[in-house]
Amino acid sequence: MTESKVAIIAALPREIIGLVRGTRPDPTLRKKGVHLYRIDGAVIVAAGMGAKRATLALEAVLQEQGIGLIVSTGLAGACSPEIAAGEVIEATIVIDTKTGERFPCVTSGPERVLVTSETIAGVREKARLHKSYNAMVVDMEAATVARLTLARQLPFRAIKGISDAHDFEMESISQFADARGHFRTGAFAFHMALRPRNWNSAMQLGRESNRALAKLWSELRLLIEKPK
Repeated sequence: MTESKVAIIAALPREIIGLVRGTRPDPTLRKKGVHLYRIDGAVIVAAGMGAKRATLALEAVLQEQGIGLIVSTGLAGACSPEIAAGEVIEATIVIDTKTGERFPCVTSGPERVLVTSETIAGVREKARLHKSYNAMVVDMEAATVARLTLARQLPFRAIKGISDAHDFEMESISQFADARGHFRTGAFAFHMALRPRNWNSAMQLGRESNRALAKLWSELRLLIEKPK
């Protein structure tokens, strides 16, 4: 009997690199901006930010055989002062802020709400989401992944690394996404180089993101080794 595989879906290649070192992405999908890797026990994919790219990622995953669990992962922002940057949070429910739909995760325990927004949330928007939805975390893809996963009657989990605290503010980086939802690192670096006032915030974001990703990869490795 073949063991089921875990499908891990993130937005950016950077968010999965620690899980796929030494593995090459599928060359055909790579041409479409979909970075899909196959390792023992898992299929791991990053196709870009936002709902459209998350849909492409899931469609690619569903072409694989033996998928028994789908996990939305990657970096997210904290909406609650209870959530610290650099940590990892697993949601029990995901809410689409555009439609109001609520999607249950298979994870049990106290309610932990992740909301999905169409744009990167700043401090004011995080506060609104916390007040309106009791949101602990905000991202841009989990609701789409949840909707399509549950429509296929597959179990769904959402495990996120926290890149920024509820009171962290930096000018929007959404402008640095390309047409395929991937982050233009070079353009962002040049933009920041011309704005010294933002250097400390950018360095803080980088440190906390790296810390969160290290913890996230550790949790995901355990999940791959013992899929639930």
